[in-house]
Amino acid sequence: MEHYQANESRYELMQYNRCGRSGVMLPKVSLGLWHNFGGIDNYERSRAILCHAFDCGITHLDLANNYGPPYGSAEETLGRVMDQDLRPYRDELFISTKAGYDMWPGPYGNWGSRKYLMASLDQSLRRMHLDYVDLFYSHRYDPDTPLDETLQALVDIVRQGKALYVGISRWPLEATRHAISYLRAHDTPLLIYQGRLNMLDREPMEEGILDLCHQEGVGFISFSPLAQGLLTDRYLNGIPDDSRMARGKFLRQDMLSDDLLQQLRQWNAEAQAKGHTLAESALRWILDQQGVTSVLVGASSTEQLDKNLKCVK
Repeated sequence: MEHYQANESRYELMQYNRCGRSGVMLPKVSLGLWHNFGGIDNYERSRAILCHAFDCGITHLDLANNYGPPYGSAEETLGRVMDQDLRPYRDELFISTKAGYDMWPGPYGNWGSRKYLMASLDQSLRRMHLDYVDLFYSHRYDPDTPLDETLQALVDIVRQGKALYVGISRWPLEATRHAISYLRAHDTPLLIYQGRLNMLDREPMEEGILDLCHQEGVGFISFSPLAQGLLTDRYLNGIPDDSRMARGKFLRQDMLSDDLLQQLRQWNAEAQAKGHTLAESALRWILDQQGVTSVLVGASSTEQLDKNLKCVK
């Protein structure tokens, strides 16, 4: 890739939603770096995807401390791309990272203590070559650490200038309600909730999370919107040898039951009748839900990213 210059038409290619009742506008499609950006992946391909995403108006890049593999390497990849290509556009980017899952050995490398969250963010900033992130998440609910300890750490991280906004991911309903109240009372309102929402997994809707976020002016972003690839045409006629399900790490073959396959084929037929792919329809379905700000998609190539972006049009 030659010296990178961003596409001048990038903001004409994307639509943006207001994140709750904040001043932040997020692209309807955001890029998640969970897979395909680790140290085991081809750097030039990862770099090309990141630059292409920005060329298409995707301003929001979503990471976590343990994305890779190995842990931390997705953040290191972004740090290299920032230095090589994206540094002149830092103020146009909205970069998030998280802490909450296993990261390093011992009692301070996991869950939701103040010790872990603050140390993890310092490490993340060094890996990404950033002075601050736009958004820092508590990656998961910790039943053993007092909620106020976790939440006060988020407040203090903002006050230290290491993050502009804070979010939570996959917290249960009552804990989320408390988080909204505590953070608002400490002048650091909760910007966004990240949850798994797709046509096969509607838990945030059924639990009342999505309604609560909408009522309280908190944004919502969906991860795994294509259910790890189930909501695409990839598995409608068998399991490809090079697929995620064949590797069996995040998708097991026994998940593809006869009933599920019948449902997927029906949804695929309905999408095709409208001139869409199943993936486009699945992403569109999420964006049509009241209170949803953005969907997080992954990408193993620029071509795959372009296919997912059709849901915006």
